[in-house]
Amino acid sequence: MMFLRYSLWVALGGALGAVFRFWVAECVHVFFERGFPYGTLFVNVLGSFLMGFLSFYLFHRFSFSAVTRSFLLIGLLGAFTTFSTFSLDTVNLFISGRLGLGLLYVGLSVLLCVFFAGLGMWLGEVI
Repeated sequence: MMFLRYSLWVALGGALGAVFRFWVAECVHVFFERGFPYGTLFVNVLGSFLMGFLSFYLFHRFSFSAVTRSFLLIGLLGAFTTFSTFSLDTVNLFISGRLGLGLLYVGLSVLLCVFFAGLGMWLGEVI
């Protein structure tokens, strides 16, 4: 029964995370052209920061339940960030002959997401 309860909370978080990802990415594209996947990059960097921050904060600062942590980290943020969209955006840049932009996107995605996950954990610790 506990597994079913966790699963339902993760599913709810995943649904919300997917909708939030769509909204945020679309908002980013209001300000930037669609020739580069700015929306996905922003979502993944923001999600990495939030994952780092919340994972530290929820585990070390407060005793949030495992269900709450699963809802937020696995469901909401797991669906908010997306490696599959990142991969597709990269391949599309390569196929369209924009190898340099594709490589830049890969580099920025990896470096920024790792950096912001660490920054989030650090802030979660010091706040």
